[in-house]
Amino acid sequence: MTDSPLDRARSYQAELAAIRQDIHAHPELGLEEHRTAEIVAQKLAEWGIEVHRGIGVTGVVGVLRNGNGQASIGLRADMDALPVTEITDVPYASTNPGRMHACGHDGHTTMLLGAAKYLAETRNFNGTVNFIFQPAEEGVGGALAMLNDGLFERFPCDAVYGMHNRPGMPVGQFALGTGARSAGGAFFDIEITGKGAHGARPEQSIDPVLVACHIGTALQSIVSRNISPNDTGVLSVTRILSGDAYNVIPQSASMSGTVRTMKRETMTQIETNMRRMVEAVATGFGATATLDFRVIFAPMVAADDEALLMGDVAAELVGEDKVRRDAPAGMGSEDFSFMMEKVPGAHIGIGNGPSAALHNHLYNFNDEAIPFGVALWARIAERKMPKGTEA
Repeated sequence: MTDSPLDRARSYQAELAAIRQDIHAHPELGLEEHRTAEIVAQKLAEWGIEVHRGIGVTGVVGVLRNGNGQASIGLRADMDALPVTEITDVPYASTNPGRMHACGHDGHTTMLLGAAKYLAETRNFNGTVNFIFQPAEEGVGGALAMLNDGLFERFPCDAVYGMHNRPGMPVGQFALGTGARSAGGAFFDIEITGKGAHGARPEQSIDPVLVACHIGTALQSIVSRNISPNDTGVLSVTRILSGDAYNVIPQSASMSGTVRTMKRETMTQIETNMRRMVEAVATGFGATATLDFRVIFAPMVAADDEALLMGDVAAELVGEDKVRRDAPAGMGSEDFSFMMEKVPGAHIGIGNGPSAALHNHLYNFNDEAIPFGVALWARIAERKMPKGTEA
């Protein structure tokens, strides 16, 4: 009797955990994942998979064809780490100061490598699987870099599938849904120019600190008074910088923050209102202000058919009672969204057990989750492109 995908994936666990822990010990930031990319490329080549390097600077794509089927899919994992100092006692803790796999991308990369190994060995599909190892997911533009390098022109995909671990959800459980799954995200910087003066003579100044405070307060009215209650938006000022001395009113101030929305048109509406408000408030005080608004992530919208297939595969592996198909959307962002704008796709959460939160200095990916991710990705290829079909 043939092993189930999950049983076979479990037979790889020790080998894959060693790879994961090695990647964890050598974290690399976005577009700097040279060592990680080389590990990925070497493993793919070792398993007989066609390797393409340098897609989006440090991205890697593995291509595996089988049979005469014309269908093709993309399975995508992210590779980059975060600028976080790790404070754990694991023996494979980061050896790169100030860098850490605090989001589990080491695990995502390893699970996709496991799926590549499985499919290269079993070849129980008819078509082409593109294993997409993406750099720079953490706000550095890796998905767009790969797309700008012709990702889907060079490696056509009928559908794409992604995955992210979820701390707090038990290992062996999954969560997904349809429609908008994660928010589009923008970063903004506001530069305010006033007139410096002695702190004891404010009448001679145009105080940029006061302007910044009023702009910060005014911006909080945009979501509550310009955006429909039926839409979702978050606008957070996360940094205000100005001045160097107790007795000097500074010449300038800067503000930064983020905006999250579930629709691109809502993002545009918030940006338009921010520009009007920032300039008007500054002018009212006699100062000037400019806004630099950069959309970093698109909203991630799952296609109904692909989410249904992904949920069905998860249920096949672990049982329907361990798959939540109506999981609530989150206001975090995921730049896999840009790929899903080009090609229909779905994205699923995989349980990481009782770990620390994502982006936390105590976080660690749970190696017990590896077989579940491997089996899910591999089984999607088998279900999407079954043997005995030509399309």
